[in-house]
Amino acid sequence: MTDSPRDTTVQLVTACYADFNAGDRDAMLALLTDDVAHDLKQGAREQGRDAFVAFMQRMDTSYRERLEDIVVMATDDGHRAAAEYVVHGEYLADDAGLPAANGQRYVLPGGAFFEIRDARIARVSNYYNLEDWLAQVR
Repeated sequence: MTDSPRDTTVQLVTACYADFNAGDRDAMLALLTDDVAHDLKQGAREQGRDAFVAFMQRMDTSYRERLEDIVVMATDDGHRAAAEYVVHGEYLADDAGLPAANGQRYVLPGGAFFEIRDARIARVSNYYNLEDWLAQVR
């Protein structure tokens, strides 16, 4: 029995988060299209794998995060997906425009929306409550 398009997409997004939690950035990046669109939380869209790599490098410098309680949902045709999770993190180094970092820990809900093309992630839009995060790290 072969997996449905929905199952294949759920497996793809689940693998992406597993790679993120394992710190395996190369495996995670291999799941993205070359022209991946990345909608940043409360920010602008970045385009392309190189921009995503630069984003991940910035994140890895300032934050240590693990996603837990991940739930992934997908459309029947597998072209769209959504995920909900809880971010468990530590603010390690100052991030431009944000409060000073001194190892503050935070826990907050987050979510993401995905577009899938040719069995790879073509768009990811991340969301969480910035005010909740700020309240936890101030």
